Amino acid sequence: MDSGYAAWAARWRVPLGFALGVAYLVFAQPTPSFLFAGGLLALPGVLLRAWAAGCLDKNQRLANGGPYHYTRNPLYLGSLIMGVGFAVAGRRWPLLLAFLILFLLVYWPVMRREEGFLRRQFSEAYSPYAQSVPMFFPTGRRAPASGDPFRWSRYRKNREYQAALGYVAALAFLVLKMLLR
Repeated sequence: MDSGYAAWAARWRVPLGFALGVAYLVFAQPTPSFLFAGGLLALPGVLLRAWAAGCLDKNQRLANGGPYHYTRNPLYLGSLIMGVGFAVAGRRWPLLLAFLILFLLVYWPVMRREEGFLRRQFSEAYSPYAQSVPMFFPTGRRAPASGDPFRWSRYRKNREYQAALGYVAALAFLVLKMLLR
């Protein structure tokens, strides 16, 4: 059963992320070196999310191939990497702290909630998978080789191109903000 807080976090994660994004756009103060470093740091997060989305058939089968072979939550790990990268690009450490707090307070319970759903949905397959693959940070433990390979059709179906477009748009905004200062 979901805790009330986990259900609240799941419901509010997008609006809270959007609010933090607006604050970021207002307060970010990029410089060329920070923008380059942060953009470069965020890129693996975009790529990890793309890889994960191309290996995921939501609610149809347990994803355990591709990055799901190393972490049960590669989409959220990719989001964390992107968020840290953009915080660096924006050169405002309070924004990095706010992002990390939001991530911990919102996404950790959401991951736990989703884990409960996956346990119910894929009961026999999920327990051995969860025992062999870490919840978030890859540790070297991994699932037995299986799972479908990356497919562009899944990437498109999961609309992960939106994260890539957001990455490009955020970089463009930061460049524009930097040039107009």
